[in-house]
Amino acid sequence: MTEREFPTPQGEYFDFEDEVAFVSGAAGGIGRAVALAFAQQGAAVAVADIDEDGNEETAERIEELGSDALAVTCDLREADEVRAAVEATVAEFGRLDYACNNAGVEQDAVKAADLSIEAWDRILDTDLRGVFLSMKYQIPHVREAGGAIVNVSSGAGVRGFPEVAYTAAKHGVVGLTKSAALEYADTELRINAVCPGIVDTSMMDRVTDNREGGREAAVDQEPIGRMGDPEEIANAVVWLCSDAASFVLGHPLVVDGGQTV
Repeated sequence: MTEREFPTPQGEYFDFEDEVAFVSGAAGGIGRAVALAFAQQGAAVAVADIDEDGNEETAERIEELGSDALAVTCDLREADEVRAAVEATVAEFGRLDYACNNAGVEQDAVKAADLSIEAWDRILDTDLRGVFLSMKYQIPHVREAGGAIVNVSSGAGVRGFPEVAYTAAKHGVVGLTKSAALEYADTELRINAVCPGIVDTSMMDRVTDNREGGREAAVDQEPIGRMGDPEEIANAVVWLCSDAASFVLGHPLVVDGGQTV
């Protein structure tokens, strides 16, 4: 992991004081960076993850920044748990202004015919169904607040990659985002997506550990010559939620160091 620091956006458009954000997959990586970025802008943040310990650590770091936090252990594949997590957020803070649906799992490096049905189901259930369930229960509250939802897709959501389940799920997130954005375009609710490239997270560590060439091969795919930092993705999420992006709707914002150019 690098030690670079990336300041969050500042200015009148980025004042989230007295507002509430919900972030899934917040136990580490991009999700934690997004949760902390919201907190730095003054928002109270509810964090949801199946990893209870990591999720609690993120909540503690939010509180160290001076913001209120709620940690909810949640399996995003389970509708009842997702609904309960969103309802707990509203019960705790009285509202929900922003949501970042980030939770996801990676695919092993196997070809389509060798991918187990169980692996396909696990990836689609987490990476696509989990986003749908989250939006289903978030939308009524975020719409009432006139806020924004950002779904985390991937570079694999806008081009082909040789990992069929992960790519199908991330393409699905982009399609889900575009369709839902149009459905609510005549309201004050905005829905967009971010599509990260190769980002330096524990998930990427697992991926590169199981790929030929490891980290060097991954970095070689990036024209910028390095992996991205989670904070760089978080800044894009915060911008999409802010009034500075008030005319941005249904857009899959690629943040990938030039990988898909």
